[in-house]
Amino acid sequence: RPAAPLGAAGKLMIIAADHPARGALRAGTDPGAMGNRRDLLERICVGLARPGVHGVLATPDVLEDLLLLGELEGRYAIGSMNRGGLAGSSFEIDDRFTAYTASAIAAAGLDGGKMLLRVDLDDPATAATLENCAHAVTELAGHGLPAMVEPFLSTRGDDGRVVNVLTPEAMTKVISIASGLGATSAHTWLKVPVVDRMEEVMESSTLPALLLGGEVPDDAEAALAGWKAALGLPTVRGLVVGRAVLYPPGDDVAGAVDAAVGLL
Repeated sequence: RPAAPLGAAGKLMIIAADHPARGALRAGTDPGAMGNRRDLLERICVGLARPGVHGVLATPDVLEDLLLLGELEGRYAIGSMNRGGLAGSSFEIDDRFTAYTASAIAAAGLDGGKMLLRVDLDDPATAATLENCAHAVTELAGHGLPAMVEPFLSTRGDDGRVVNVLTPEAMTKVISIASGLGATSAHTWLKVPVVDRMEEVMESSTLPALLLGGEVPDDAEAALAGWKAALGLPTVRGLVVGRAVLYPPGDDVAGAVDAAVGLL
């Protein structure tokens, strides 16, 4: 395990690779990009080898492959917990905990757990997701481990698919909701997208936050500029980026990771 506690070294760069377990295989224009596991692992290994990368966030299958490859030595390993809200499904908001549990994360010696929290005010399944995330926050805190909560205000589009509302007002509301989950917020971190008026949005909580990468950006320079501006805010502690650096335009994983690390 890393010699220093999570966050003690300053801003973090974590590679996210928990998308496949939710059936989300798209990266950029390729709908099945993340479906090739050997290719995905090779890309993660390239990223983890770059200077300034501190660790990885993934489900048990990916983390165990990386463990067997020796890629987790001295790095942070964050376990992804709720992957039951399969992408494109009718039950997507009912995001059940089908991967790591808090006790399994503690037993495996991992450095924390991550959960996705999509709040759809028109979908009753949101209540169960809120409750389960709250229990996970409490249980992780009981082990002295960070809970990384990724909140979105979501809705169903005209085609019936879940879409995240990425307005400042929506993010302010859902960050406020996420910050209050569990019996304590002492170990809670937020994982948030970059949206307009980020300074105002991040004033909605005093919790430490990491910026997510989201979809592969059409304009990589614009994405970097957005991350750079947000990284200057007081509570923003680094990046958790997946597809944007693992499947970048031009397919230069090392170059994309180095560009992200350079912002820190």
